[in-house]
Amino acid sequence: MTCAAELLAIALAFLLGAIPFSFLLAKLIGGVDIRTVGSGNIGATNLARSLGIGKGIFGLALDAGKGAAAVLLARRIGSGLDAGPTLEAVAGGAAVLGHLYTPFLSFKGGKGVATGAGVFGVLAPGALLAAVVVFMLGTALSRMVSLGSVLSAVALPIAAQVLGSAPAVRLAALFVALLVVARHRANLQRIARGTERRLGADPGGEGESR
Repeated sequence: MTCAAELLAIALAFLLGAIPFSFLLAKLIGGVDIRTVGSGNIGATNLARSLGIGKGIFGLALDAGKGAAAVLLARRIGSGLDAGPTLEAVAGGAAVLGHLYTPFLSFKGGKGVATGAGVFGVLAPGALLAAVVVFMLGTALSRMVSLGSVLSAVALPIAAQVLGSAPAVRLAALFVALLVVARHRANLQRIARGTERRLGADPGGEGESR
């Protein structure tokens, strides 16, 4: 029963993470397939650039919310299983994987930044705060959301280690950071070439994060 309950928590976390909120908002509110506009990414940055900042913020909040909900659901299911933070950390990683590889869109999802933020808002709020500060500084100085996202992803496991998070949480932070950085490969290549889109530049469809 214990194993079955843990597997259920992880599966539900993956499915929660897989809900493509920005895609759904673009369809329901704007009648647009977000995969065919801007960068083609299903993230909140592309949603904001395509349909407005308000809708982008709403999509961002929903994606962060599903990450937090996945961890809280695992906490609830695991409350009598003596699973400690391990089940919550695994569920958080599963939620980010669900967002990146959503089965609802042929396993093509976003980049995991907002969902990961929701996960670590519950698992390691101090580490998340440090990562958010890095994101804001990196984005403000470079005017590139993608670079801010990558820098914040790198900062997350470092902050989790420094702040003494549980071992499972530190591993989850490293896992999510690697996923986020990997999903930004194309952005990093454009940054190296000097062609990555900057905030305030003319729309070009590059530099999307989430």
